[in-house]
Amino acid sequence: MKSIRNTDFQFTGQTRAYHGKVRDMYTIGDDLMVAVVSDRISAFDVVMPRGIPFKGQVLNGVASHFLNAVGDIVPTWNVATPDPNVTIGHKCEPIRLEMVIRGYLTGHAWRQYKAGHRELCGAPMPDGMKEHDRFPEAIITPATKAEEGHDEDIAPADILAKGIVTPELWSELERITRALFQRGTEMAAERGLILVDTKYEFGLRDGQLTLIDEIHTPDSSRYFYAKGYEARQAAGEPQKQLSKEFVREWLMANDFMGKDGQTPPHMDDAFLDTVTKRYVELYEKVTGKTFEGDAQQDPLARVETAVEAWLTQHRS
Repeated sequence: MKSIRNTDFQFTGQTRAYHGKVRDMYTIGDDLMVAVVSDRISAFDVVMPRGIPFKGQVLNGVASHFLNAVGDIVPTWNVATPDPNVTIGHKCEPIRLEMVIRGYLTGHAWRQYKAGHRELCGAPMPDGMKEHDRFPEAIITPATKAEEGHDEDIAPADILAKGIVTPELWSELERITRALFQRGTEMAAERGLILVDTKYEFGLRDGQLTLIDEIHTPDSSRYFYAKGYEARQAAGEPQKQLSKEFVREWLMANDFMGKDGQTPPHMDDAFLDTVTKRYVELYEKVTGKTFEGDAQQDPLARVETAVEAWLTQHRS
């Protein structure tokens, strides 16, 4: 199967194109965005040289599943999913923050903790914790949303001092982030999973706070299997994860952490197949649906046809 590594569409009514780390965003007119979810994979804010077959379809499917489940909490940008790799939604003015929320001492938080830090983005991390322990209360650790390069941790006090958002908007962002995390936690528990940490991105549409981008996908979130979690913690054993953390661990084992001068290691076909299987497993586990990937030899033509058909119908 051909993966979608790069796109360069010229859709009818298109006014702008932006190519992100994983998603390519096409502006249609004044009010619509077409998000083409590629098969690119990024880690440590670096896009790897090879795409992962079916990854984009998994991400888009999981994001659609969860976006449709949180509309009672906050308006979302989502309008339609005309193709397995595509979401069409409302154009919003993005807020240049990632609202990261962590329920457990894992990943970046653990690396900071192990280095001796007991605070992350102004949020306290209690003494005496070990890797993968649950925080007494989930902590919000925002990051500035970089156009290019690395996102950077930022404390709420600095967000307000720099005028990135108003105090009133920050309070609403914090409230909705916690509500979304609670909903995601409940939905994960129904599937025998623990939502460990995740991130949300927001924008403004006609002045109204709106949830944009993906949510609760393996690119934006980390899951543990609930069964055996306590026993593994008590025994000091690694947790069974369902996320792309294993890709980060593989890269670190191959001496890559996205630092200047480092080159990503080669991902051979066997490793790509392993990553695809892990993504499909996550899709089926978190949604409860069987993954049915569209493996056409020319996925770009399929995407273009589906988007143009939807736009034609939308205009009529």
